[in-house]
Amino acid sequence: MIETLGYVPDGAAQSLSRKRKEVVGLAAVENRSPESDVEQMSLLFVDEVLRGVEGSLGEIGWSLLISFLRAGDSAYKRLQSMSGKVDGLLIAEGIVGSQQLARLSARLPIALVAGSPDEPYVDVVDADNRAGTKALVGHLVEQHGRMRLFYVAGPSDAPDARARRSAFAEALTEHPAATLAGSFEGRFSEISGQLAAREILARPRGELPDAVVCGNDQMAIGVMREFANGGLRVPADVAVVGFDDIYVGTLLAPSLTTVRQPMRLLGERACSRLLERIADPSLPHQVELLPTELIVRESCGCPSGARPARAQAGS
Repeated sequence: MIETLGYVPDGAAQSLSRKRKEVVGLAAVENRSPESDVEQMSLLFVDEVLRGVEGSLGEIGWSLLISFLRAGDSAYKRLQSMSGKVDGLLIAEGIVGSQQLARLSARLPIALVAGSPDEPYVDVVDADNRAGTKALVGHLVEQHGRMRLFYVAGPSDAPDARARRSAFAEALTEHPAATLAGSFEGRFSEISGQLAAREILARPRGELPDAVVCGNDQMAIGVMREFANGGLRVPADVAVVGFDDIYVGTLLAPSLTTVRQPMRLLGERACSRLLERIADPSLPHQVELLPTELIVRESCGCPSGARPARAQAGS
């Protein structure tokens, strides 16, 4: 019966069940690709989210319990255990499914960071992936005439990856002259981009795409590095663009055109929403989409040395 109900013993709370622990949990996906080296050179998604969360908690003197998990049943068991130690949980990047979220949210407040906006049982704070991806495609097609687009997607179990891939497909339908020149499903890592680039480089010269749209910056960096090794020039032969706006993208030659998502603000807003729900569990569930921003640099074909242009990604 205890296992069926999903009960997790909380020894410290037996006599203090009404007193808050003043601790919030943050659960994120373990590095999906240990071969990648870009992760060692830049502030990545979870690092920035963590800074935002810590900033919010620091203002009220609460503590943060962090756990990195692999998606699946074992993650759910770890989250169950974690739930007995915290007042609320922040869960990043689609670690568990909707039914598991429903069971967890019956026990304690939960907010998703970069989760699916369709989740019915929890609060969600996400970036506007749709607007950002469509802004990238629009820029490539309308400003540079790039019509043969290859897409390097993130993992299908990541909500952001699914949203960006869907938005890419939608953007193609809005530009009938543009065509899909191929796709590759990666793991949000540099090695994924390298593997996608090798697949492209194996094609006859006449079948190459004229732009590669990547689901995040790490994969775009992998594509650019492999193209350089294979003698393909960016952007003269093929444009390459990413998503996230990590710092290392500014150091490349050519510098990386991308979409900036407010990673630190995602952490701040998700934590604020979670604290509101801890204070009042009866609040209606809410989805908040934060705006993204097109950051135009050189890898799309814009002039070298030009000041990076910023355009708000519109819906």
